[in-house]
Amino acid sequence: MSQNPNLFLSIGKPVKDEYGRVIGKVASFAMTPNGKFDAVFVEFSGGQFSKQPMEQLKFVGSEVTFISTTKAQSSVLCDQIPLIWRKDQALRDLSEKKKIPPEMYQEIHSSFDSVLSQLKKDAQVLSDQISDQIATCADEIKAMSYALLNLEIEHEIGKIDDEAYRTAFAMLQEDLKRTSQEKTEMELAKNKLSNSLLGEALGPIQKTKTSIDLTVVEPKHELPEPPVVVYVKEIGKAGI
Repeated sequence: MSQNPNLFLSIGKPVKDEYGRVIGKVASFAMTPNGKFDAVFVEFSGGQFSKQPMEQLKFVGSEVTFISTTKAQSSVLCDQIPLIWRKDQALRDLSEKKKIPPEMYQEIHSSFDSVLSQLKKDAQVLSDQISDQIATCADEIKAMSYALLNLEIEHEIGKIDDEAYRTAFAMLQEDLKRTSQEKTEMELAKNKLSNSLLGEALGPIQKTKTSIDLTVVEPKHELPEPPVVVYVKEIGKAGI
């Protein structure tokens, strides 16, 4: 990241996640002895005070965005697992063709196998974390869907005035959109991890024209049961 002295202007500014939700604010910066920005001190909304690496945040003008590590870690693992597996398979082919000594094959194979085992463990841990995030998003979507329904009911019977209804409706719709987007992206990241592990489990590379389709199909979002259907009426024309 370029060392921009204007970053000091972000002190006290809100920090948002990738979906636009405010999660905290910038408290201060840690500097190296030669004056470079080293880390960011963030006060999160829950009261937690944390030191974050500069790479964890993105500064664009007055906008400060907290970059999620989940998708970044998933992307790295999805690249590394197939790569190490393919290298190990290529090594085995060379051994079978007597192009490398057996002791050299065993040494390098053990190294590849150790790295691959660790990557698979990391992928499983990350997959479990993503599953928890998906479940949290699903709970939030369900809660917001019911909140929208109850908002409509109370407005329909005249308990909530038009201005309050309009404000609450816009807020809930925006939150629902953000959470649905996050859930979809987390599901996609989890599927990519699964496909990477699946590719490793399919066995030796087949050098034929036949290919295995590992295309990730984006999961379809389904609203919780019972389905909530929100009808938006024209403001000012409600009646009981």
